Amino acid sequence: MRAVEIKPDVYWVGVNDRFTHLFEGFWPIGEEGISYNAYLLKDEKNVLIDLAKSIKTDEFFEQIEEIIPVSKINYVVINHMEPDHTGILTVLKKIAPNVEILISEKGANLLKAFYHIDNKVRIVKDQQEINIGKKTLRFYYTPYVHWPETMMTYEINHKILFSCDGFGGYGVLRGTIFDDECSEKDFYLKEMLRYYTNIVATFSRPVLKAIEKLKSVPIEVIAPSHGLIWRKQPDLVVNLYKKWAEYASQPSEKGVTLLYGSMYGNTERFMSSVLKGLSQTGIPVEVFNVAETHVSYILASLWKYRGVIIGAPTYEGSLFPPMAETLEVSSIKHVQFKTAAIFGSYGWSGGASKRAKEIAEALKWQIVDVYDFNGGPTEEDLKRAEKLGFDFAQKILNQP
Repeated sequence: MRAVEIKPDVYWVGVNDRFTHLFEGFWPIGEEGISYNAYLLKDEKNVLIDLAKSIKTDEFFEQIEEIIPVSKINYVVINHMEPDHTGILTVLKKIAPNVEILISEKGANLLKAFYHIDNKVRIVKDQQEINIGKKTLRFYYTPYVHWPETMMTYEINHKILFSCDGFGGYGVLRGTIFDDECSEKDFYLKEMLRYYTNIVATFSRPVLKAIEKLKSVPIEVIAPSHGLIWRKQPDLVVNLYKKWAEYASQPSEKGVTLLYGSMYGNTERFMSSVLKGLSQTGIPVEVFNVAETHVSYILASLWKYRGVIIGAPTYEGSLFPPMAETLEVSSIKHVQFKTAAIFGSYGWSGGASKRAKEIAEALKWQIVDVYDFNGGPTEEDLKRAEKLGFDFAQKILNQP
């Protein structure tokens, strides 16, 4: 894509990444892709806000050259030190050796650690302002959204918040960079939730603190480091992030995430009857085979819905390994305060439900039903499964 003007003399100069299969080396984005958004402010002092991963260096600099020579950049604002934001920094320093880096105090320490750069670095303080001509930048420290050094940059005259990882999401930019020109907004909102649960959810309390800190700031445009630029509905994404962050400490939406794994089809047969019982109530349900679905996609559902049903067989006296991995990652991401039920098949010995219960209770999940069956399910087992699903849905629907 070519450079795009957001406001007078404020340009998007980012790049799309359709080649990386695992974001942060773990989260799958092979089909969705991701954008690395950077922004050029042309003024008496030319400012580049955020950079990009070092995979499309030529394209990145070509976009800047459409507007000004790269050597004419005076300042680079680094809101966040992670390499998907800063990967081309060393190349930029060679092209524009006099550029000055504006960064938070903790960011400066990481800058030296990652790139061994400590010259022409200016530490900016929380809510400090820098005039660059007709425009003025104000910096807001937003620690742990999602690294401790993270900040956001606000351009006062155009009321643009360059929000770094805050309010961002997966997904390459498909023809437009703006929310009001996008015909696939539901896709981006879905990928924003997945991004939140994968990358940001652990730090939900700092997210709420950042939103509170910025609530009196008049914002007309939210320009994140990943995903769409929100100029028509900036409040939409702020409210979504606020809602999702609140799910870390209070009940989420009334729905059920049904997780299952099955070695030989016995647990899957039981699961199908559980699903039949759930469907009779009309409650929203998302079903995941944990052996085939990456936990990245499962986390979004777990975060969104307050009900969780775990169906897994016993494997060598403990929990089916793909289920154990899914629950362990949920623990790392602090998916707490859910209502849960557990079922599964066992052969010569049990153990799966016991281990699942241990993990769930450590997450402060309320276990309302546990059912184990030996070998293949009988007709009575399948009736019990349907009742388990129906009764569980009623519990969720009747919660305040």
